[in-house]
Amino acid sequence: MIDLNVDLGEGGAHDAELIALASSVNIACGGHAGDVESMRRAVERARALGAAIGAHPSYEDREGFGRRPLELPADEIADSIAWQVEALARISPLHHMKPHGALYNRAQVDEEVARAVVEGISRVLPETLIYTLPGGALARVALEKGHRVWGEGFIDRGYGEDGKLIPRGEEGAVIEDLELAVKQAVRLAEREEIETLCVHGDGVKGVEILTRLRAIEFLG
Repeated sequence: MIDLNVDLGEGGAHDAELIALASSVNIACGGHAGDVESMRRAVERARALGAAIGAHPSYEDREGFGRRPLELPADEIADSIAWQVEALARISPLHHMKPHGALYNRAQVDEEVARAVVEGISRVLPETLIYTLPGGALARVALEKGHRVWGEGFIDRGYGEDGKLIPRGEEGAVIEDLELAVKQAVRLAEREEIETLCVHGDGVKGVEILTRLRAIEFLG
């Protein structure tokens, strides 16, 4: 059975409902959203419902919600990842790490950024599991540095013909149609390299999508 992950602690209105439907959670830890109190709340809810807990670090860009590409030196990215992950690790042991937003996307195609992300997480959790798109720079570098990797697919994001996520702001980037999202989840889960599927916590149909998938005994 496939893992299902959701992003939490980002100010969404449905965190409690999403945790109950997920098998793992990615908790914002101060870069694009989140603070000590929101991290504690998310950890408590995840523990109560048996969801695996992961860190969700990002560019330090609250105004842009971590979704704006930033040109930063590699050492600055590594330092930022390290302090964000450590902030959450002080509250709970961590099952995994998954970058957020623009940093996630950049680390798929830019090896220098991928190495900075892996350097940052390695300072805190040298062998932890990393969720990322299969076949990208981040997956390759993480494996080289001794981390485990789970290939991730996105239920509520559109993919282009090149297999990459359509950039936010472009037509088709976000899937809001329930039936299309469910079909995409099933299609992604059939791919051998996909081990976890994501629904965004701030998506408008997240709870409905996960409820449908649970109803067809789709998830582990």
